[in-house]
Amino acid sequence: MIHTIHHWVNGVESTGRSDRWTDITNPATGRVTGRVVMADEADAEAVITAAARAGKEWAATSLARRTQIVFNFRELLNSRKSELAEIITAEHGKVHSDAVGEISRGQEVVEFACGIPHLLKGHLSPGVSTGVDVHSRRDPVGVVAIISPFNFPAMVPMWFFPIAIAAGNTVVLKPSEKNPSASLWLARLWKEAGLPDGVFNVLQGDKVAVDALLTSKDVAAVSFVGSTPIAQYVYEQASRNGKRVQALGGAKNHMVVLPDADVDLAADAAVNAGFGSAGERCMAISVLVAVDPVGGELVAKIADRARGIVVGDGASEDSEMGPLVTRAHRDRVAAFVDAGEAAGAKLVVDGRGVQAKGESDGFWLGPTLFDNVTTDMEIYREEIFGPVLSVIRVKTYDDAVALINANPYGNGTAIFTNDGGAARRFEADVQVGMIGVNVPVPVPVAYYSFGGWKQSLFGDTHAHGTEGVHFFTRGKAVTSRWIDPANRPEGGIELGFPRND
Repeated sequence: MIHTIHHWVNGVESTGRSDRWTDITNPATGRVTGRVVMADEADAEAVITAAARAGKEWAATSLARRTQIVFNFRELLNSRKSELAEIITAEHGKVHSDAVGEISRGQEVVEFACGIPHLLKGHLSPGVSTGVDVHSRRDPVGVVAIISPFNFPAMVPMWFFPIAIAAGNTVVLKPSEKNPSASLWLARLWKEAGLPDGVFNVLQGDKVAVDALLTSKDVAAVSFVGSTPIAQYVYEQASRNGKRVQALGGAKNHMVVLPDADVDLAADAAVNAGFGSAGERCMAISVLVAVDPVGGELVAKIADRARGIVVGDGASEDSEMGPLVTRAHRDRVAAFVDAGEAAGAKLVVDGRGVQAKGESDGFWLGPTLFDNVTTDMEIYREEIFGPVLSVIRVKTYDDAVALINANPYGNGTAIFTNDGGAARRFEADVQVGMIGVNVPVPVPVAYYSFGGWKQSLFGDTHAHGTEGVHFFTRGKAVTSRWIDPANRPEGGIELGFPRND
């Protein structure tokens, strides 16, 4: 059945005024399963206005009440995450267990936000001057826009909106038009949790909707995750319009394997991190840096494992890796495989002809492994965002670090070694925001912040953790003086700059 996805405004679905729509497909079958409305400027203004109107009352709501609603949301999400996972699998294609894992990692941020009373505590300094006290407080910024990508339709929004809402802001979520159903499911869950209408809103659409959020005078902050070119665009446009921005961009994540590493564990990790979710992760390992002489053995073990991966419909319990999200994206990734082969890289495992356990019209491309890749090749330079793992061989640890630091991206990286000294040195040497030591996908827990360096981040604030709390609040310093009638100071005119005595 074809279902229709609308906006969510003031606690209800809204068709809006636009007559533009785009199809939603099931990546495992290639069939159209729904359609989603594409907002025009008037639709965007209506959604933003609803969030702005709800802002004053929500900001004035007690911390106790706000926290209870976030707790309610957490309980509902925990009890029904399998239901949301089915929606994600049907529109993204990832296997069910991967979708459940995505939701669980997002839920960690919801749980972090349940501690918002402690996180918003200010400071008090009594008696800084005679009869003068100073205290600080953190207030919500107002309307927050969240622009999220297709690859994590639940987790990425949950990096932002639990903290934003708990801190007293209202939210407009603009999900990917490729898989928008999760956004409405989350909106209904917030309503069931007791969130007042207008605090959480969903604006469906494309660049028209994004530009409206970036330029609206009512939007105070923008959180974005996506490709580097779009992250830079969002950062420049939003900041030009006076907004605070955290724009997380693309990645080319390297995994270094030293000769002393456990090669079997390293091979398992490379396969899991390279081909999980069909490589459609901003933290996927796409480059494996093998330090001599480990390369030959490592490539052989990875190839053996990659050939055994079961590719099929994500809804099937037998599937280990699902399809890519759209036919156009599948063809784009296949073109990169063509380019790598033409450039002279050794194609060890070719996923273009994979025999998937699914319908023939699905957007299939199996695990693909290249060896002897060089830094001038397109498959190394570009973010492929698919199940393509490139192996580069280097002679020394220093060569590996130099390779990583020369790359324009700085999202995540990992090192596999049994040498504690080398691991500790690696932490200091690499210019990357998130580092794993024998951990291939070093996504931090919710109370640490997520974010990269260099072309992987525009703005200076990472997602969730204490940096997220500071992003969604503004600081105030209050200096107060209360006069004691029994010890009233002398008055008089004094035009000199005030001094503390």
